[in-house]
Amino acid sequence: MVMIGVPDSAVNVLGGALETCSNAPLTGFFRDGCCNTSDQDAGCHTVCAVMTRAFLDFSRSRGNDLAASGPGFPGLKAGDRWCLCASRWLEAYRNDCAPRVVLAATHMKTLELVPLEALRSHAQGTEH
Repeated sequence: MVMIGVPDSAVNVLGGALETCSNAPLTGFFRDGCCNTSDQDAGCHTVCAVMTRAFLDFSRSRGNDLAASGPGFPGLKAGDRWCLCASRWLEAYRNDCAPRVVLAATHMKTLELVPLEALRSHAQGTEH
């Protein structure tokens, strides 16, 4: 039985346990620090990415200003980790401005939209 509002199995794109993406700022569809997802997450917020100015500008140009603060949201800056929509990350990748990805903190469901090779090519540090 699937319960509404309960995260899907927490497995990362490498096949291991999903690691925390960020607790400061607190990220994730469930605001649990992880890029967990469920059927309620229409945006598929599953990619743990390290924000860059270029990506934040790109996102703003697409109508989602992640740098702007709002109620309960501090706004993001370069260097912050955040769970991005897989489709937005892929769009940025195709436009040569995708941010680095933390593979161990990126949910397996991402692979339904984004090829592992694309994620690996933008892996943070030595995660390739």
